[in-house]
Parts: sequence; structure tokens; C-alpha cells
Amino acid sequence: MSLSPASPVLVLSFLGYSRGMAITDALLPEFDHEMATTRRLLDRVPEARFSWKPHDKSMTLGQLAGHLANIPFWCSATLDAPVLDLDQLPADPRPKTPASRAALVEEFDKKVSAARSRLAQTTDPELLVPWTLKKGDQELFTMPRIAAIRSFVMNHSIHHRGQLSVYLRLNDVPIPPIYGPTADEAA
Repeated sequence: MSLSPASPVLVLSFLGYSRGMAITDALLPEFDHEMATTRRLLDRVPEARFSWKPHDKSMTLGQLAGHLANIPFWCSATLDAPVLDLDQLPADPRPKTPASRAALVEEFDKKVSAARSRLAQTTDPELLVPWTLKKGDQELFTMPRIAAIRSFVMNHSIHHRGQLSVYLRLNDVPIPPIYGPTADEAA
């Protein structure tokens, strides 16, 4: 017996999505899940280890956590302007170490709330508008806003969350569940 791949419409229907569904109706549950997972990890960052880093070329634990907490801002920024020019960023755009874990989580929560609110109000046509990243006169790329949000917000968060989980593991901090139980939570 050979199995043929299921049609995308059948798979989406099985998952509870319909053809007439707005893009944000499909995206928001994923956004909520990923941001909640990120928050659980940020809530475990030990303030006393903010200056620790695994290698001279690496960010410190505090810088990495601060960068991860800032990523949701880029959802709002992507939806608010059709272009981001890297030359218009502050002279030193490197991630800053937060003042405390409480400040880190508070900043993350504010940016997630603003991003989610902005995303929830966005229509399909707005999500399909081209968005451009450039450096001065050089265009680095252009893609639909939805692709930029998936890449620069969702995937970017997941990437740095993975790094942060390794930083925490190397500092003997128990890792919370991410996509299921961890060795720390299962014990």
C-alpha cells in the first residue's frame, strides 16, 4: 500500500484551520506559544551570572538575554514601516545587559504585548506587503512582511532561545520545558 501526501487543505482542515481564515488567526497561536516558552527561559536567567560568557567572541549571558527580550519589538517595527535601514540604527546597537532579571522579564512582557496587539490588528493584505532590509543605499533583501516576521521574530527568537538554553545548562540552571519535558523537568 502506498501513501500519498495529504493535501495542504486537508491538513489545515484537520488542524482546525479553514481556507478563509486570516493569516493572523493561524500565526497568533504559534506566536503565543513561542513567546510563553521564551518567557519561561528568561525567567530562569541568574542575575549573578549576567557577565558570564562561554567564549571571548560570545555575548555575555546578560547581553544574550537582553537581545532575546528585545526581539518581539521587531514585530511592531516590521509592521509599522516598509523599510529598515541598518545605517539608521544607533551607533552601538549591540544588546545591553538588563539591570535585573525582573527588568528583563518586564521589558520582554511589554514588547510581547505590544507586538501581539499590533499583529492581531493586521490584515492579510498588510502582511503581504513587501518589507525591505537595507544598509544605506544597498538593499539586502525584500520579502513579504509575514515572512520577515516569521524570520526576524519567530525564528530569530527560537535561535537565540536555543543559545540561551545552552548558556543556562553550562551554568547548572534547570531548563524549563520547551517542546516537551527537559531532563531537569522529567526527573
